[in-house]
Amino acid sequence: MSDNMESRSALKSTAGPPARRSRAVRRELASTFNEDAELYDRSRPRYTPSLFEDLSVLAGLNPNSRVLEIGCATGQATVSIAKLGCSLVAVELGANLAKVARRNISEYPKAQVVVSAFEDWLLPAEPFDLVVAATSFQFIDEDIRMDKTADALHDGGALAVIATYHVRGGTHDFFDESQHIYERLKLSPPGYHGAPSSTDIPENSTEFDMSMRFGPVAFSRHEWEVTYTTQEYLDSMSTYSSNRSLSEEARGDLYSSIANLLNTKYDGKVTKRYMAQIAFARKRASV
Repeated sequence: MSDNMESRSALKSTAGPPARRSRAVRRELASTFNEDAELYDRSRPRYTPSLFEDLSVLAGLNPNSRVLEIGCATGQATVSIAKLGCSLVAVELGANLAKVARRNISEYPKAQVVVSAFEDWLLPAEPFDLVVAATSFQFIDEDIRMDKTADALHDGGALAVIATYHVRGGTHDFFDESQHIYERLKLSPPGYHGAPSSTDIPENSTEFDMSMRFGPVAFSRHEWEVTYTTQEYLDSMSTYSSNRSLSEEARGDLYSSIANLLNTKYDGKVTKRYMAQIAFARKRASV
């Protein structure tokens, strides 16, 4: 997504029930990442290390733990999990993304990547201790994702859904000015007025609660900043599905306007602030 659409869509998805999308539409959006896996790997921001330190403590991970990751892309989270020494199976829809992910985890013999849609993947007989979805859960069919993740876990195993947001901070004047570009090109969702403050991101456990298969949800937050040159920032924009799905003309107008703003007023550099929120809950005992 674009920076503006990323924050707006993410905020809406946690504030209440998101607009329902068919499985075909979800897969079509997810498949845009597969079109240029090397660009995605090079330009997608890495998570802050504290996120996985926190996750390891929450889940009580150790070298004997079994972890399932849903939608690993090129391994932004996968490598950090593999470094913890546990056994890891990462399921990824895009073959090109999976190929890069395998390369990135090649030094971790207990980690593997499987090419499949999570919805179609046959769960192994041995359950997992932890299921992780890092900025990917929104692409999984909402009719089955909670039940299937619960089915993948042993009783007391945990689901961690990580949502990533662009929040206010960094070079905030640039993001305020760039909002006018999105509005001029009619690319800004109605009512959107820029990246929210991290304190405005709600903690929403509705989907966990409605599934009735998980216990109380614990939330934790981690913020960090990434500084980009103009080209790095444009490359980063190209890793969001809403930008990749624009017409060539519309995307060209957007990118040239953003580049002009950065180069003329911000010395060709921009700092973007991110927040990752973990929603963590353990599976209730089977009845």
